[in-house]
Amino acid sequence: MKIIVGTRGSKLAVTQTNWVINKLKEKHPEVEFETKIIKTKGDLIQNVSLDKIGDKGLFVKEIEQQLIDGQIDMAVHSMKDMPSTLPEGLKFASIPKREDARDVLVLKKGYSSINDLPNGAKVATGSKRRKYQLLKYRPDLNIVPIRGNVDTRIKKIVDENLDGIVLAASGLLRAGLEDKISYYIPKDIMIPAPAQGALAIEIRENSKDIEEIINSLQDMETEIQVAAERGFLDGINGSCHIPIGAYCDVDGENVSLTGLYGDEEGNNLIIKTISGKASEAREIGLQLAKLISKEYEDYEG
Repeated sequence: MKIIVGTRGSKLAVTQTNWVINKLKEKHPEVEFETKIIKTKGDLIQNVSLDKIGDKGLFVKEIEQQLIDGQIDMAVHSMKDMPSTLPEGLKFASIPKREDARDVLVLKKGYSSINDLPNGAKVATGSKRRKYQLLKYRPDLNIVPIRGNVDTRIKKIVDENLDGIVLAASGLLRAGLEDKISYYIPKDIMIPAPAQGALAIEIRENSKDIEEIINSLQDMETEIQVAAERGFLDGINGSCHIPIGAYCDVDGENVSLTGLYGDEEGNNLIIKTISGKASEAREIGLQLAKLISKEYEDYEG
């Protein structure tokens, strides 16, 4: 049996895809895998900040089209890039174990933590979620925009004389760049993006044989976390234009979900935590979205 796996061409995307393929090969040595690189709209537009181009799906539409057309059999994405609804005929297979969900700082030589940075330090991020949480903790920082792949961004620290950049821990860890991480930002300072560090494996709804093969990678704790965090995202109906974060802690049969939501200017960041049963993870996400939306409307009102 041969399975063709679609992925974006970025170093991180290929690394993630190879990780999935290697894990599947361990469990199913009889299956042959082939990787197919597919360019997406998000890859082609490199000079505009992500929150200005458009919405979720920026890095997945072209890949999904090839899945629908039968040119590939499965696709590996970052779960945080996935829109809340999938095209007809497609579904998520089981979710593998999540990598570290936190955000990290890659800092200029001489600094080792967010607290070391001098007043007015120049820190780059393309994300409003990261920007406004950084400013909440350190209002003095000078936050500037940035685009490009992981290597390009790290290079910009020297080239553009930055004091630091914010990235997802998962991307650096999967790419074997752990030594670049200066500081893991605690989740009480920066709530991660919903499902950050989790992978999405997308297949056609009728691919029962492929689905069974992927089931061997299933991680229940990650599935619960993703259900809660994406439930919150769906309930809040978030776009790239506003700061949204969510992280779910799983403790046996119980979960605790923290959500963050704010306006485009970051004037009003609402953070709330609720708890409940792991078996109702998605409902808890939707419930938290309702609570935060109501508080936001009252504030705006």
